[in-house]
Amino acid sequence: MTRTAKLATLPLGLAGRATVGLGKRVVGAPAAAVAGELQTRTAEQIFKVLGELKGGAMKFGQALSVFEAALPEELAGPYRGALTKLQESAPALPASTVHKVMAQSFGPDWRERFQSFDDAPAAAASIGQVHRAVWSDGRAVAVKVQYPGAGKALVADLNQLARISRLFGILVPGMDVKSLLTELKERIAEELDYAAEADNQRAYAAGYADEPGILVPDVVAQQGTVLVTEWIDGIPLSKIISDGTAEQRNEAGRLLLGFLFSGPGIVGLLHADPHPGNFRLIPVEGADAEEGPWRLGVLDFGAVNRLPGGMPEAIGTAIGYALQDDADEVVRILSGEGFVRPGITMDPQEALDYLAPLLDPLRAQIFTYSRAWLRDQGSHLSGRGNPAASVGRRFNLPPAYMLIHRVSMGTLGILCQLGSTIAVREVLGPCLPGLDLDA
Repeated sequence: MTRTAKLATLPLGLAGRATVGLGKRVVGAPAAAVAGELQTRTAEQIFKVLGELKGGAMKFGQALSVFEAALPEELAGPYRGALTKLQESAPALPASTVHKVMAQSFGPDWRERFQSFDDAPAAAASIGQVHRAVWSDGRAVAVKVQYPGAGKALVADLNQLARISRLFGILVPGMDVKSLLTELKERIAEELDYAAEADNQRAYAAGYADEPGILVPDVVAQQGTVLVTEWIDGIPLSKIISDGTAEQRNEAGRLLLGFLFSGPGIVGLLHADPHPGNFRLIPVEGADAEEGPWRLGVLDFGAVNRLPGGMPEAIGTAIGYALQDDADEVVRILSGEGFVRPGITMDPQEALDYLAPLLDPLRAQIFTYSRAWLRDQGSHLSGRGNPAASVGRRFNLPPAYMLIHRVSMGTLGILCQLGSTIAVREVLGPCLPGLDLDA
């Protein structure tokens, strides 16, 4: 009841602010200024409420946070710090509750498995919190403990958020919030299954064992709703976004882009939860923390997209034709994959013109991501100042591409938050079957 009441304050607050805004317009205040004030206050309330809750509210907040880079700077600035807190922390469970979960999973003698166990959590997220400990063999480990009742909380929160989804359209106009919430609900069962997460992490750890730029911590043990993995230190990507050097930003972006899109080819999996809290920038042994070189530490393998055949070849092939300005072939491939539904008329050149700006990073040898560039793309795709925007409404997103799209957009948001300068062609070329950048 308390959780529902807190979430219910969001639409009530919006209604009150909208009434005040109407009054201001009546007395002559500029509409743009009133809309901007409404958006700012709504954003502040949304992230305050989401940040106070675990479960689906926080999971949604984490997913929403990657779109921060698309917001105007005057709106993004005031609550960027709140987003960082949302990605990295949440109120902690009492130690007695943690001990109960540990006993249920490992038995009453669970402490015998550890040399030491820190009751204070080192990190907390939407589904569980992490405790630092020392395993019986002396290894430093991270103990991920699932919140009791997390599944029910996730479903209840996301159902409640779906009922007020129009509110979030004020924060990020043009974003399909209902689809995002539907997708999050579909992933709940997977993320609650720590046995499946352990299997995913083992696969990644084995696949990237010889990759010098990527560190996936080994799984030490898993039972019930507890997952124990090797501990890794490093700088959270959220800290790199707020305070990182240019070298750190560039390398973090390069490693992140390469890791996410190489996964399907290396292990047949796509890491499907790309938010900054899941990644760490780690200096290689003996290196300077600010000068590098670095590795990318990767956490949380509960949400994955299974792609045993690698990334769909149609993606790389369509991108290749788009770079050659072959509009007819692009639309033919997109239609074959279900992006254009049967019976929908699509002018090939209009379709290519609509999609073309998203290919900017692959047209140049070196590309710099930025918030300004992402805002321009958001305006282009949503139709503000774009006469061809009706084209976008004729595109469909096939279910098989839902998570690929989510990861692509999430990665784009992080790269623009980082402001990374990357040789994108060099990084993505080997990851996308069918893409011939020399053609």
